[in-house]
Amino acid sequence: MAGARRTESFPPALTLTSTVVIVSTHLAAQPGDIADTILLPGDPLRAEWIANTYLDDVVCYNRVRNMLGFTGTYKGRRVSVQGTGMGQPSLAIYVHELLTEYGARTLVRVGSCGALVPRVNLRDIVIAMTACTDSAMNRLRFEGIDFAPAADYGLLRAAADRASASGLPYHVGAIMSGDSFYNDRPELTKRLAEYGVLAIEMEAAALYTLAAKHRARALAICTVSDSLVTGEETSSQERERTFAAMARLALDTVGAEPDPGGPGR
Repeated sequence: MAGARRTESFPPALTLTSTVVIVSTHLAAQPGDIADTILLPGDPLRAEWIANTYLDDVVCYNRVRNMLGFTGTYKGRRVSVQGTGMGQPSLAIYVHELLTEYGARTLVRVGSCGALVPRVNLRDIVIAMTACTDSAMNRLRFEGIDFAPAADYGLLRAAADRASASGLPYHVGAIMSGDSFYNDRPELTKRLAEYGVLAIEMEAAALYTLAAKHRARALAICTVSDSLVTGEETSSQERERTFAAMARLALDTVGAEPDPGGPGR
C-alpha cells in the first residue's frame, strides 16, 4: 500500500541495526534523519561536496542507487543535502518523498544552467523567479491548463538581497526547465530568450509545482556552467566541485529566518 510504514530486516553488514523502518521507496533515511530544510543538487557528488565542505556533524542517510543524501548543521541550523539526479521525472521522485514522507518544508535547488541571453555570463548566479517548461508533466496534471510554477517570494527576495550584499554577479528572472539536454529545436530556446528567459536547466519547474501542491517553500539557485550565446563552458570538475558561491548563498538564504510553515504566496 502506498505510503504504508513497514519494517524489514537486513544483514548486519548492511546497517548498524538489524531492523529498520522502510519510510519511502527511494530514500533509506529513518524518521527524523532528514531536516525540514533541504538543498537539492542534481549531482550526488555535489551533494557530498556541499555536505563535507559546509556542514558540521555530517551523517549520510542515503546511498540507495548512489543518490547520496546527508544531514548536518550550518551555523547551528539543521540542514540536509539530497541529490536528485537529472531531469524533472527524477527530481520529482525525491521531492515527492521528501515532502510527503519526511516533512520537508523548505527546498532549494542548487545546480547548473546554460545562459540564453548575452548579459548572463559564465559563473553568474541565476535566481529563478519562475520556470517555463516543455515537459508534459504539468499538462497531464492540469489537463491543458498552463500552470505557472513560481518560486517562494520570501526565499527569492532573501537570496537576491544576500547576493547583492555579497557583491555576487546575479540575475533574477524566468528560466526554462527543458526535458531534453540535446535539443533538436535550438530555435525554440532562441525564442524564449526573445521573451526574456535568462537560462535553461532541467528541474526547477517540477520543484516549484510540487512545493505549491504541498504548501512548501521552494527556490532554484543556479550557476551558469555554459553559454548558448557564446559557446563558453566550464569543465565537468568545475560543475561538480567549484560552485562555492552558489552553495554558500543557498545555505545563508535558508539559514536567515525560520520556516514560517508555508509558502510565501
